[in-house]
Amino acid sequence: MPAIPAWPPASTPRLFTGLPLGPDAAPVIEGAAAHYLLNVMRLKSGDPLLLFDDRSGEWLGTIAGTGKKSLTVRIERRTREREAVPDLWLCFAPVKKARLDWIIEKATELGIARLQPVITERTIVERVKRERIEAQIVEACEQCGRTALPELAEPVKLPHLLKDWPAGRALLFADEEGGAPLAGLDAPAPAAILTGPEGGFTDRERAALLAVPAVRRMSLGPRILRAETAAIAAVGLWMGLHGDWAANTLQG
Repeated sequence: MPAIPAWPPASTPRLFTGLPLGPDAAPVIEGAAAHYLLNVMRLKSGDPLLLFDDRSGEWLGTIAGTGKKSLTVRIERRTREREAVPDLWLCFAPVKKARLDWIIEKATELGIARLQPVITERTIVERVKRERIEAQIVEACEQCGRTALPELAEPVKLPHLLKDWPAGRALLFADEEGGAPLAGLDAPAPAAILTGPEGGFTDRERAALLAVPAVRRMSLGPRILRAETAAIAAVGLWMGLHGDWAANTLQG
C-alpha cells in the first residue's frame, strides 16, 4: 500500500500573527506576510498554513480565501500548546549591525526567554532599532519552531541594570580576565548571562559587577572571543547544563 502522506506537510509555511487564535478564529493575513505567502510561496485556497500567536500555541489552518493583498485562514486544530522556555535572560552590549543580527537570531533559536540590551562604557552602538530586532525575533521563531517569543526589554545602562538586579537571579558575568567554567558555578534557572562590547568591560565596571552578590564570574575558555561569539557560546553552555537541552529538561 502507498504510504499516507504526512499532514500537514513538512514544507507547510509557518507564520507568527499578532491576532488571537482559537477554534473559532478566522484571521486575515495582510501586508508583507500576505505578499510572501501569495506571491513567493504561491499559496492558494485550500493550502495548509501553521500559525502561532505567542499566547495560545500553534494552530493548523487552511487558506479559506485570497485577495490581491490579503488572505483569510480557517483554523482547523491546535497542533501544539505554547511552550515553556527556560528562565534565562541574555544581557548583552549591542554591537555593530550584522553581528547584532546574529546575536538576536541565534539566541532566539537557542531558547532565550528575555533579551536585554545593556549600554556599557565601551559600547559603540547605543541606539537599538527595536522594530528591526522584533522582526528578527519573529523570523527566528518562525524558522526554529518556537511558539513563545522572547521578551525584548528596553536598553539600560549597566549601573541601572545592577542597581535593580533581582536578588534571586544569578548573573553570569562573562569576564575576559578569568572566572570559573560554567559547570562549576551554581547557576540554574532563574539566571542571566551578561556579555560585553567589542572592547570589553572597564575596570570600574568589573569592580561594580563583582560587588553584586548575584554575580558569578564565568570563563568561556582560553581564547579571546568576539562579543557575539561569547554571547551565543554562553547561552549554549547554559542550555546544555540547565536548560531544555539537558537530560533533566526544564528547571525553575
